[in-house]
Amino acid sequence: MRKPIIAANWKLNKGPSDTEDFIQSFESKLNDLPKGVDIVLAPPYISLPKATELLAHSRVRVSAQNMSEQDSGAYTGEISALMLKEVFVNYVILGHSERRAIYGESDALINAKVLKAHDLELRPIFCIGETLQEREDGKLEDVLRTQITDGLKDVSEKQMLDTVIAYEPVWAIGTGVTASPQQAQDAHEFVRSVLTDLYGVSVSEKVRIQYGGSVKPDNAKELLGQKDIDGALVGGAGLEVSSFADIIRNGVGE
Repeated sequence: MRKPIIAANWKLNKGPSDTEDFIQSFESKLNDLPKGVDIVLAPPYISLPKATELLAHSRVRVSAQNMSEQDSGAYTGEISALMLKEVFVNYVILGHSERRAIYGESDALINAKVLKAHDLELRPIFCIGETLQEREDGKLEDVLRTQITDGLKDVSEKQMLDTVIAYEPVWAIGTGVTASPQQAQDAHEFVRSVLTDLYGVSVSEKVRIQYGGSVKPDNAKELLGQKDIDGALVGGAGLEVSSFADIIRNGVGE
C-alpha cells in the first residue's frame, strides 16, 4: 500500500512573514487531518529557513521548488543541493512544466538535477506532463515515456524508491481545467507501466505518483480515489490554509 503524499507548491508566493502565518494556522488544524499521509510545503527559497525552523518538530515536511545541478561556482542566482541540506529541506521539485517552458530546462538538465538531489539525499518530486497540443496530436505516451526515460537516466532502483513522480498535464495547470479522473488514471497507469519496463514491477508498484493540475477540495476525493494516483501536487489551492487542509481531508479521508 503506497502512502499518499500531498504537497503545496507555492511558486512565487509567500515571503517569510506570510510563510510563518500560514504554518502557524495550518499547524493548528493538523491534529484534525488524516494521519496516513505525507504532507509537504514548498515555499520560495527565501522562506525555506523559516519553514524548516517552524516545522522542525512537525510531521509536515519542506520542499524546495528547484535547485542547481552544480555544487558551487560562478552560477549567478542558483541554489545548490548542499545549501538546501544546510537548511534542513527534505524534498525538491524538479522538472516542473514552468521550469521546462519558461526557462527552457531540458530532460538532460533535469536528469542532472535529479541525480544531484539523490547524491545529497534530497527526495526529488520529479514532474512530467504533456501540453494540450501534444495530447490532441496523440503524443501523450511518447512525451511521457521520453520525459521519464531521459529524466531518470542512471537513477538506481533504490533511488527510484525515494523519488516521487508528479504527473501534471500542462493544459490543466493554473487554468481551472482539470483532467477527468479517468484521464488522470489512464496517464498514471501508463507512467507506472513505463516504470515497470525500466525497473520491474517490484519497484514500480512502490513508487508514488501524484496528480497536479487545478486540484481543489471538490475534486480531490475523486482524483485521489483512482488506483494509480497516490497524492497531489497542489498549486493555487495550496496557498490558503483552509483549501489545502480540505484537499488533504477530502482526498485521503481516514
